[in-house]
Amino acid sequence: MSDATATDNDTAQLKRTPLYDRHVAAGAKMVPFAGYEMPVQYPLGVLKEHLWTREKAGLFDVSHMGQAYLVSADKKHETVAKFLEQFVPAALKELEPGQQRYTQLLNDEGGIIDDLMVTRGADDVRKGVLVLVVNAARKHIDFKRIAARADETKSFRLVPNRHYALLALQGPMAADVLAKLSNDVACMDFMSARRIDLDGISAHVSRSGYTGEDGYEISVLGEDVGKLWDKLADDERVAPIGLGARDSLRLEAGLCLYGHDIDETISPIEAGLQWSIQKRRRTEGGFPGAERIQNELADGVKRTRVGIIPQGRAPAREGTEVLSSTGDKIGIVTSGGFGPSVNGPIAMGYVPPDHAAVDTEVQLVVRGKSMPARIAPLPFVPHNFHRKGS
Repeated sequence: MSDATATDNDTAQLKRTPLYDRHVAAGAKMVPFAGYEMPVQYPLGVLKEHLWTREKAGLFDVSHMGQAYLVSADKKHETVAKFLEQFVPAALKELEPGQQRYTQLLNDEGGIIDDLMVTRGADDVRKGVLVLVVNAARKHIDFKRIAARADETKSFRLVPNRHYALLALQGPMAADVLAKLSNDVACMDFMSARRIDLDGISAHVSRSGYTGEDGYEISVLGEDVGKLWDKLADDERVAPIGLGARDSLRLEAGLCLYGHDIDETISPIEAGLQWSIQKRRRTEGGFPGAERIQNELADGVKRTRVGIIPQGRAPAREGTEVLSSTGDKIGIVTSGGFGPSVNGPIAMGYVPPDHAAVDTEVQLVVRGKSMPARIAPLPFVPHNFHRKGS
């Protein structure tokens, strides 16, 4: 999950993460994003930052994201999981201690209010606790929705972790870099999390990320994040990476960006996220919009998310019309740009299923002119997630 490119036009009252001064000192170009001043790029530049992350280890400040604990009064996982399953289609009861799962917060029509990560607490202190990480631009909406129901029951509390910052360390060298601070990180499986002491800094570490590469997301107190940033950035294999490269990395990885590829009108099935809905939930339902989603699973969808490769060098940006080979409008591009790893333009968008087969020829209307393109498999670059700990 990543909200990596949308910007705020209103620059009054922008917030800053605890790392703001370090970004400025490093020469970052700061831009308004989701109510914060965030680094969009550093002097290395977006293209080189992107390739650095694919080859080495990129360090991202994602402290603008929303972090929270959902706590059950009886300290039982089954209780808190059952409660959150009222909002999301993922099977949460089955989570093992320290296991993480990607899911979506849904509206009553089965549209996506937000996508988020949910982790079961891994230690005795966090019994009956789910750790939530949501997108920055949606966190107030998400937390209000969940907290309202929690307050009604009197048996649950949603506790936003406003004093915590969040880093992402991504790339094929991320594990070796972080292992210098703790030997415990190398044995972690993909989509697992635990409390770890990182050279004297207490952190909640998950082996996850939104670049398509192996890596970690690291939650620490805001007062400690500067020290951790410095320890990581001092490694010659690490470079700070801005929102620009974060967006091109997730696009190449075929990962959805909220507000672009997914929103409150699009269902998880249309977005190609059915893999995130486990068998029990598909069968029993019990989440918002379940009827729509079950029908789409059984009968298919009217539109589906696809990869698109424009022919030539001109990128197709968000909002570009997609035409059939005969010139009929069939869809729209939701994300598009230059893919540094594939050395060419790439895009994602929605088309009807009968135009979604790989290598189907389509046209893109760029600057008023039709440009040939073809449907491509997702992701554009293979995922390099580390499935099992060493």
